[in-house]
Amino acid sequence: MKNRTLYLLFFLAAICSFHAKVRLPALVSDGMILQRNQDLKIWGYADAGEKITIKFINKTYNATADQRGNWSLMLPKLNAGGPYTMMINEITLKDILIGDVWVASGQSNMELPMRRLTPLYENEIKNANNQNIRFFTVPQKYNFKAPQNDLEGGKWESTNPQTILDFSGVAYFFAKELNDKNKVPVGIIHTSLGGSPVQAWMDEKSLKKYPEYLAEAEKWKNDDLIQSTESQEILLSKAWYAELDQSDIGFNQHWEKDNANDSGWKNMMVPGSWEDQEGSFDGSVWFRKEIILPKGVDQKTAFLNLGRIKDADITYINGIKVGNVTYEYPPRWYDIPKGVLKEGKNIITVRVINGSGKGQFIADKPYYLEIDGQKTDLKGEWKYKIGTKMEKMAPGQTFIRWKPVGLYNAMINPLINYKIKGFIWYQGESNTGKPKEYGDLLSTMILDWRSKWNKTDLPFFIVQLANFMEKKDEPIESNWAELREQQRQVSLNVPHTGLAVTIDVGEWNDIHPLNKKSVGDRLALQALKIEGKKIIADGPVYQSMKTEGNTIILSFKPGTDDLIQGSLKGFAIQQKDGRYQWAKAEAKGNKVIVWNDQVTNPVNVRYDWADNPDGNLKNTSGLPASPFTTEKN
Repeated sequence: MKNRTLYLLFFLAAICSFHAKVRLPALVSDGMILQRNQDLKIWGYADAGEKITIKFINKTYNATADQRGNWSLMLPKLNAGGPYTMMINEITLKDILIGDVWVASGQSNMELPMRRLTPLYENEIKNANNQNIRFFTVPQKYNFKAPQNDLEGGKWESTNPQTILDFSGVAYFFAKELNDKNKVPVGIIHTSLGGSPVQAWMDEKSLKKYPEYLAEAEKWKNDDLIQSTESQEILLSKAWYAELDQSDIGFNQHWEKDNANDSGWKNMMVPGSWEDQEGSFDGSVWFRKEIILPKGVDQKTAFLNLGRIKDADITYINGIKVGNVTYEYPPRWYDIPKGVLKEGKNIITVRVINGSGKGQFIADKPYYLEIDGQKTDLKGEWKYKIGTKMEKMAPGQTFIRWKPVGLYNAMINPLINYKIKGFIWYQGESNTGKPKEYGDLLSTMILDWRSKWNKTDLPFFIVQLANFMEKKDEPIESNWAELREQQRQVSLNVPHTGLAVTIDVGEWNDIHPLNKKSVGDRLALQALKIEGKKIIADGPVYQSMKTEGNTIILSFKPGTDDLIQGSLKGFAIQQKDGRYQWAKAEAKGNKVIVWNDQVTNPVNVRYDWADNPDGNLKNTSGLPASPFTTEKN
């Protein structure tokens, strides 16, 4: 009996010990970087009344969990350094650094990982090895009911050739430049989601001026609605694709096989659109191209680049599936293993599925097969045949994850206890439908995030939208230009902000341009400027105008106005009737003179006011001017 009693006491003690253990938030973990030169908050969870002891850098700190089991304590300001070890009761946290921590947020151009940028940065990836650049990638979740206090996962990772593949390209190059210049560790808390509008990153209080957004957020608090919506959309999507497969004669007759009979197929130039020849329709189209390869290729690997295709593709070589992509934006990069290629005739077959809009192989993208560094160009004539035409376009998707408030609650609020240096923000594409409200939304979000972190001067650096889409022959209105103007105005009117202008690094045919190094470097310039470094961080910043006869003379912010001299492109001038016409322009000294011989009484000027402008106004630092208008908002 005595032994049984002792056993029971030990068992109960073990249970109590288990429940008393300290739990830490995901951010407070091995490998973390803590913000230098700020009082630091360390927090976590335990049983009510549990005593917490932290030992860090030869000092001891104590706290007690409150009635809800929450505890926190403050560490004094620390200088950059490390690695250090931190003891929190029975938990040992290793490899901690002190440096600068930045929150990187936005939509797909912030999210875009280094693996998608391989064509430009293969050597950068291969040689990456820096313990002083670390990322914490926030799990992509949403919650409409309440702000969350912790994340469902995530870990701190230092930079090496494997981990870098999943790091945000923009944030990586930003961190790398700051680490190079400041010689202190840089931590990035990366919290972004492709396609997300700004209102998804704002809390309910911040959206009080926007009742339609609040109503939308309230609507999605209903779990049953979320489940029924998603279930219904899955069913509709499955039914559409099942009907497509059932009616696709190529799918049923196995046109992917290399011996399929294509003698009656039509010809088309790739890149291009079959709809130019067949008229508009949604459905599937099969493409085939024959190439001749030399002896020995069966023992070699290869790389197939099919540019970009709208929308989805399944690609085969000699009847063997080598890859597929399910939507339009990712590049078609397919690694070909040994044994797929063969001496002599090889057949590349692509089944393209287009659910809406104009199906096409995107122009000005690379299309080739590479073996041992030798490229076989795949542009030119391909055979094609329609698999099926669908009566309806593919069913749409609600994209619940983009709805107002949801991303703030799940991906921003859990971060606010973690002390940081500031924010970098690349977002706006999803708000170009209603661009005039963007400046107010973004300004409100910035002020709210700063208040949540309890630091009103936290730097906030904005990436202005890059040039995109086809060029226009005449000056016309542009939602993309208007949103860029909203971003510019925020950077001018909200203290402690900066603008990374990227109007010269876009790609007309890709909403995800590859040149993310220039973006990261220009964000880093803003960070270095706000730290007090004596550098030029901005291209020419428009300041004022005056009219002299039939010319308008533009002045720029001192320090940014060391202009590259000569004739300029990208300017339009406004007549009294409100119409804009292209203008001649010239940089003389620190001024720009703008005129059109047919306009005798000009009233305003616009620069690079287009989806995809081609202006060349820069200063001698090589930095481009932001698009701007002299019109008063």
